[in-house]
Amino acid sequence: MLWGLLEGLLGHTCPGCGNRLDAPLLCRGCRQGLRAFAAGEMVYLGLYGRVGGVVRALKYGKRFGLAPLLAEPLAEAVSAQGWRLAGVTAVPTLLPRLAVRGYNPPELLGRAVAARLGVPYLRVLRRERYTPSQPSRGRARRHLPQDLFAPVLRVEGSWLLVDDVFTSGATFLRAKEALLRAGAGRVYGAFLAVRDPGALGPYR
Repeated sequence: MLWGLLEGLLGHTCPGCGNRLDAPLLCRGCRQGLRAFAAGEMVYLGLYGRVGGVVRALKYGKRFGLAPLLAEPLAEAVSAQGWRLAGVTAVPTLLPRLAVRGYNPPELLGRAVAARLGVPYLRVLRRERYTPSQPSRGRARRHLPQDLFAPVLRVEGSWLLVDDVFTSGATFLRAKEALLRAGAGRVYGAFLAVRDPGALGPYR
C-alpha cells in the first residue's frame, strides 16, 4: 500500500487502466481482472487492445515486477488445461537486442510461469536471424525464414513456449518448429496478448 501511494505521488499510473496506482505496479482493479483465456493449445491474458498497456510496461518500461503478477493467471490456465509439462522456455531475442534492452520480456514471464507451475525453465532455443516486426495480416506474415531459431539443448516431453505478443503466429510457428527439432513431443503456447484473434484459428 505504501509503495503504491509512493508511485502515485511520483506520478506513476496503472499500466492496465491509466488510473492512479493504489497498489504496487498494477492497481487493485486491474489485478482483480487478470484472468487468462484458453484457445486450443494456447493460453493468453487478452486482446492487445485490452492488455497492451501492461505488455508495454513490461516490454519497454522495465517494470520487471509485473512478470510474477501476469504469470499467475497464465499458470492457472495452464494447470486448468491439464497439460503435463516437462518444462517451460521462451521465444529468444537476438543478443544485440538483449544487450541494449538488458532483458528478454518473454524470458522474464516464462521463468515466472515455470516457478508457479513447479517445472524447470530452460533456454532451449537461440535466435539466429533478425526479422522486422510481424504484420498482423496478409501473406507477408508467412514469409519468415525457417532457420529463424535453432535448438541449443535436447529436450523431451511436452513444453510450454512463452512469448509476450501473438501477432500473426509466424514467429511462434518457427519457434515451435525449432523446439520440436530439439526433441519436444508437443508444444503449447502462452502469451500476454493476442493482436489478431483470427490468427488463432489454426491453433484452436
